[in-house]
Amino acid sequence: MGKNGTLIDLAIMVNQGLAIIKGTCRTVEPARFGAVVDFQELKQSARNGRLLKHLFAYPEARLFTPVLPALPKPLLTALLLRVLSRRRCHWQDDSGLQQEIRWREIFLLFRQAVSDARHRTALLRQVRGLVETLTQRFSSRQLARLGARPEARPVYLRTDLSFGITAGGSLGHMAGVLNNLHDAGGRPMFLTTDLIPGLREQVEVHQILPDGRFRDFNELPSLHFNQVFCQAAGSLLQRAQPYFIYQRYGLNNFSGAKLADDYSVPFVLEFNGSEVWIHKNWGTGLRYEPLSQRIEDLDLQAADVIVVVSHALKHSLLSVGVDERKVLVNPNGVDPERYHPAVDGSVIRERLALGNSCVIGFIGTFGRWHGAEVLAEAFGKLLQQHPEYRDKVRLLMIGDGPMMPKVKACFRQFESSSAVLTGLVPQEEGPRYLAACDILVSPHVPNPDGTPFFGSPTKLFEYMAMGKGIVASHLDQIGEILKHGETAWMVEPGDSQSLTAGLKKLVDDSALRERLGAAAREVAVARHTWKEHTRRIVEKLKERCG
Repeated sequence: MGKNGTLIDLAIMVNQGLAIIKGTCRTVEPARFGAVVDFQELKQSARNGRLLKHLFAYPEARLFTPVLPALPKPLLTALLLRVLSRRRCHWQDDSGLQQEIRWREIFLLFRQAVSDARHRTALLRQVRGLVETLTQRFSSRQLARLGARPEARPVYLRTDLSFGITAGGSLGHMAGVLNNLHDAGGRPMFLTTDLIPGLREQVEVHQILPDGRFRDFNELPSLHFNQVFCQAAGSLLQRAQPYFIYQRYGLNNFSGAKLADDYSVPFVLEFNGSEVWIHKNWGTGLRYEPLSQRIEDLDLQAADVIVVVSHALKHSLLSVGVDERKVLVNPNGVDPERYHPAVDGSVIRERLALGNSCVIGFIGTFGRWHGAEVLAEAFGKLLQQHPEYRDKVRLLMIGDGPMMPKVKACFRQFESSSAVLTGLVPQEEGPRYLAACDILVSPHVPNPDGTPFFGSPTKLFEYMAMGKGIVASHLDQIGEILKHGETAWMVEPGDSQSLTAGLKKLVDDSALRERLGAAAREVAVARHTWKEHTRRIVEKLKERCG
């Protein structure tokens, strides 16, 4: 994954065969290619000198990326590709846009990087000035009011500079809200950097792409994108009066606040956690952290309603002075018509040769908070402590992400050949994979700095709607949603031995699995659908701004 979240594939022509650098570009068909390696490993080999043996070693080099104008570090990437190939070298994206990388193109990229470097100070000055101006305006701005215009429409903003994401809780959340926003007014309008699956026809979608500026510099593209996004959104909104602006908060972006101010309409901010905190604790930190914090503070100040998924997030906002009256605690949800006990998982079981095994399942993007490595260790211990399970219990881990190397290391340590790793699967395939399981696991771990776990795992509600027996960490909101012995079997967060015991309990007791699953499904349908989630947002908005 690139610095700005762009997922990259690289294909190198080798004697009529192709070696593909693993990623998620939709234009690449893995079956056509030979050996598979990781793009991060290639970049690491460039840093430690091992790349020398690959210099000009291949007849052709090709790079695939979901959106070419958003490809991070294009100059360095082009140079890397150029020195791998003896002859042709090019890159292309999902739209079919393709460009050959010759030394002339590299020179133009170099010239653009130099120009961006010269304008970096001006960009930072401009952003700081606009943030200061908006901060002052919102400090004296009266609470925005919903108008009575019947033609006004809800406008949803997705401004993240991440592309090619085909699965994950964020997609489910966006689709869940957008598909139900029509109850709040006219036809929902979705202004987005990337297209997402699962949207209904009544959602009007407009893609807004970056213009390619500042891509060779960390964080600057996201700062510059405010101008690009607001300008494009302004053109689109000339023919569609917004009823309110709803923005999914993203690093360094204040487009929602700017547009809400421009059109004098309410601003709803979906706040899933501090990006500054996330980069500090789960990333490498931010070069312009003070500015990023000022933008985050502006968004929180400007919002008329702030939607958070947990009480932990609410308390963190109150601790920095956010007005409690505008904060709505609204856990994630599920579409119970897509996720339900009648979904047929037999084809998946047959494809993965799961047979009649009792299948323990997990789905996710293997983030640092998911605890996937704890589950891998717990499963290894389960087979180690109970060898009789080796022929009748399987672990199915669906997805991929940063913690996958640790998961694989656990499997090597415990020789867990009973585990199946599917890699990423399309979002729409998720229910069938979950249906192939008998037990579903939510092994989330505490935050590394000791602060409360602020997440609301989408997988949790999908598990509940599937009507399967659940083993879950008794961790903050997870422990509030699920009740031990009633809707799930709860275990100590981050404790692999406790998780092992929980897995054994449900493996051994099919009646308990069925009872827990049926109760969890009932709760999900009654309280945690996306329709109900969106209704609560609209009610809060009308309460505040009606």
